[in-house]
Amino acid sequence: MTPQIAHEALIPNPGLAAFEPLIGVWTTVGHHALIPNTTLHGRTSFEWIEGGAFLCMRSEIDEPRIPSGIAIIGSDDQDDSFSMQYFDERGVSRRYEVAMEGGVMHWWRAAPDISQRYAVTVSADGDTMHAKGELSRDGGPWGPDLELTYTRVK
Repeated sequence: MTPQIAHEALIPNPGLAAFEPLIGVWTTVGHHALIPNTTLHGRTSFEWIEGGAFLCMRSEIDEPRIPSGIAIIGSDDQDDSFSMQYFDERGVSRRYEVAMEGGVMHWWRAAPDISQRYAVTVSADGDTMHAKGELSRDGGPWGPDLELTYTRVK
């Protein structure tokens, strides 16, 4: 067994405190603009990792054309910002900027081939979230992307 190294750093990151409402397991139902007339069903979890130093999001949808993915969210306390490293079953790896304000988590990226933005709004009771994504290909106009409703598993 490998000894635990730097266990003193396995503590909650106070910069991530605003993400606390996301913590848990969620069922998802929604739609994707590229798959019309199809209702998507899946699951997403948000959990603290490394003692709360980072936030981990895992997601899967029961539709083979939507990839399962994992993302790690962390903070930069020097410039009061957040970023997310995303990876999915296709081997796609992307970096997103992240913000959490007033119960809404936003993530976005600007790239020459595909830009994306996504907003997740937590309900007042904390048991549902609604998310809406948009994308832009090759600098073109923004259009609809993945839209999901999350329901907390109790």
